[in-house]
Amino acid sequence: MRKIIFFTAVSSFLLIGAISVKAQKNADHKVKKILYFNPEVEPDIEEIKEPTNLAFFSAVSDNFSGRKNKILRAEVKIPFDSVEKQTITDYCINNDADFAIVPKVRYFKVGIGKYVFSNQVVVSMKLFDAAGNLVTETDYDTYRKNMRLLGSTENSIKIGTDGAIKGILKKLRKLKSWAGAEL
Repeated sequence: MRKIIFFTAVSSFLLIGAISVKAQKNADHKVKKILYFNPEVEPDIEEIKEPTNLAFFSAVSDNFSGRKNKILRAEVKIPFDSVEKQTITDYCINNDADFAIVPKVRYFKVGIGKYVFSNQVVVSMKLFDAAGNLVTETDYDTYRKNMRLLGSTENSIKIGTDGAIKGILKKLRKLKSWAGAEL
């Protein structure tokens, strides 16, 4: 009788251990790692690049704080209009990322004559998979979409980044439902 109880106890502990390991693998598998590069800033003025980067990544981290995706940051600026597939693939492999986003922030001034009311931005993003293929792209114009005239430049960057991320997620949902495949 003791051998049966001992055998049952040992086998139940092994079964529970195997189930918990399998559950941990499934939880880790669903977390996607997204690699963000420094945004290309237009006009190319050195004094506005660092504040733009800070505001951009602040908005990205705020947007992804409630999600289960992991954000990775590369301190490299990749030209938005001429992205090389091999470069994206290399960075994704080296950082173990599932996706890569190449952003661009373009400033323009809103005003009448010599009076400038606000610095507005157009935030553009391209989403690539780990193989370097373009999945989708979007842009968000803070002046046309939000129709806000007054406000700080940092706030415009945050609003534009949030809008561009929501646009990419919306396009991904359409692609996922259209293709029927999981991204």
